[in-house]
Amino acid sequence: MARRLGGELLRLRDAAGKTQQQAAESINATGTKIVKMERGWVPMRDPDIRVLCEFYGVEDPKVLARLLELAKLDRERRKAKGWWQNMPSDRFTAEYIAMEDVASHVRTWQSALIPGLFQTPAYTRALGVTDASWTDPEEIEFWVQTKQKRQRRLWGGQPLQLYAVVWEAALRQQIGGPDVMRAQLERVLELAELPNVRLQVLPFRAGAHPSSTGPFSIVSFLEMGALDVVQADRVLGTAWVENEAESALYSTLFDRTTRLSLAPHDSLELIDSLRKEM
Repeated sequence: MARRLGGELLRLRDAAGKTQQQAAESINATGTKIVKMERGWVPMRDPDIRVLCEFYGVEDPKVLARLLELAKLDRERRKAKGWWQNMPSDRFTAEYIAMEDVASHVRTWQSALIPGLFQTPAYTRALGVTDASWTDPEEIEFWVQTKQKRQRRLWGGQPLQLYAVVWEAALRQQIGGPDVMRAQLERVLELAELPNVRLQVLPFRAGAHPSSTGPFSIVSFLEMGALDVVQADRVLGTAWVENEAESALYSTLFDRTTRLSLAPHDSLELIDSLRKEM
């Protein structure tokens, strides 16, 4: 969250043609403080953000409000106030969940697993039980409940707009056995009927595809000027993409993958046929 906020402040400063030293002088600080702010190393005070925005010539009140909201979320994250902060493992990235909680849109590509926002408790539990890194049953149950809490964003007054593309392999892999998987596919079919959810399946017959490097999620925000943030899974952890050029690259990968995928109606027909096979 702090990296995202710092990146936006850096973008605004560059657009205004101001130096770090000039920005520092506007808030009576050192250049080192601006460096730390723009790199997301320190929590940011609302008065500093307001002064910097005025100095950079930001006139849109929505942009300022968005930055202040990001600063608030970052401070809460640092103080571990969010429900996601009590997770006993870093398997879930608390920072990602915090952003997902305030996002307007999420586009996700998943190659091996059902997306987390679709998972049933039994499916999530089966993943935890078979993972050797999980040894405490209570941790697994906390993980299960975390997934269920995240799914609340799909309902409400301003539900999350979710666009998911899933490889056929994730639908055929029998996590937890046929009964668990059948119920999971039924859940996917139910959620895909929500007006704010779009689901496509990339079939095996599509062959090579542009997103073969691994799963990723693109998180978007409603406010004007807010940059997309990408979370990409890697073997050694999670990679974050928080600049315009690289985010645009992932958007292009996602769009190209959707064009190779089945249409939503055909995707649901395939899922239903797999469900019946289970």
